[in-house]
Amino acid sequence: MIDLASRAQDTVAERHAARRAALACMITLAVVLGIGRFAFTPLLPLMLHGSAFGQPQIDIQHGGWLASANYAGYFVGAITCAALRVEPARMVRVGLVATVLLTLAMGVTSQFWVWAVVRFVAGAVSAWTFVFASQWGLRRLAELGAHGWGGVIYTGPGMGIVGTGLLVSAAGGYGATVGWIGFGLIGAVLSIVVWPVFRTAPGGATRATGGATTAARQALPEGHRSSTKHAWHRADAFWLILLYGVPGFGYIITATFLPVIARHALPGSSWPDLFWPMFGAALIVGALLAARLPVHWDNRTLLAGCYVLQAAGIALGIVWPTAGGFSLGSILIGLPFTAITLFAMREARRLLGDEAAGLMGYATAAYGVGQIVGPLVAAPIAEHTGSFSPALWLAAGTLLLGAVGLIVVAHMPRGRGRMPDCGCN
Repeated sequence: MIDLASRAQDTVAERHAARRAALACMITLAVVLGIGRFAFTPLLPLMLHGSAFGQPQIDIQHGGWLASANYAGYFVGAITCAALRVEPARMVRVGLVATVLLTLAMGVTSQFWVWAVVRFVAGAVSAWTFVFASQWGLRRLAELGAHGWGGVIYTGPGMGIVGTGLLVSAAGGYGATVGWIGFGLIGAVLSIVVWPVFRTAPGGATRATGGATTAARQALPEGHRSSTKHAWHRADAFWLILLYGVPGFGYIITATFLPVIARHALPGSSWPDLFWPMFGAALIVGALLAARLPVHWDNRTLLAGCYVLQAAGIALGIVWPTAGGFSLGSILIGLPFTAITLFAMREARRLLGDEAAGLMGYATAAYGVGQIVGPLVAAPIAEHTGSFSPALWLAAGTLLLGAVGLIVVAHMPRGRGRMPDCGCN
């Protein structure tokens, strides 16, 4: 009886520890991504148009440059993770502190070049923290035998997007400066809440690449933990890298400028402030649902379906520029957001097994390039034509072409054809 009682207590303690770890990582991603990266989206209209307390701070083209600076930082952070040898828990703490300081910096200065540097560094910090928080959290859950909590971690960005969007909607009249400072203070409070959880790291210092590989292995079902004995088809890897870059360009134009586009289409309406939170809420649902899809389904076909959903969401905002159209469009764009990453990771794991980190690094780089290019293309088009519609049609068309490419590749024999060496080996 004593042994049974002891085991029951241990089980309860492990469940509590697993829940605590997952929620801490969720909050961390909400801070470094939901605030550190994506708070810029709901605040951009205030920076463009000002408020009752101030004048416009930037124009649309400079807004595009700031967005691209952040995405460039994320790209650099993603490809430099392998060079970092830091204890994961320590890196998470550093990332939280840096995100808070960088967010506050956006509110205490008004010089564009400083903003550009801040957004670039914030992008790099968010990439580093995402990798190390994922590694720490997934390893901790594996130790506790609680893999089911892994999906909770990746609802963090959606939680942050919903929170920042609703707060801007409620208090946007105070202006962007107050918004940045307010989000910095909220990030500080949330960081204090999770700080004790990251006191020690389960596993010590590791290279980010190894951590990312471990995280990928633990995040996948047992049936997908393929060994390195699987043949690597260079053509398949080439197409994965190329076609995974498509949604980076396709979604980012809408994700960056959605509140601006909606306000232009619905002047005087209170709806535009709600579309970004809708996107975040759909992201949360998509993150939880994607992990439940049958693992034997072809990842490339699933990716194609995600691309079509996002293209449809973008098109809805153009052909049906009403509250209903933007609402449904935001949901369709948000639902596949995390699923795209999950399915691409699974396909890389199918190709290279435990050695997939290099391939995923190149694929993530391609995605990052798409994110950088998107705002740089969209902002000049919008400024020249006076409308975002041409840029949005370009984004939707690119996603549809990517979906067609994935379907074609999915129906080709594995590894067929000779392709350039992508350097992933």
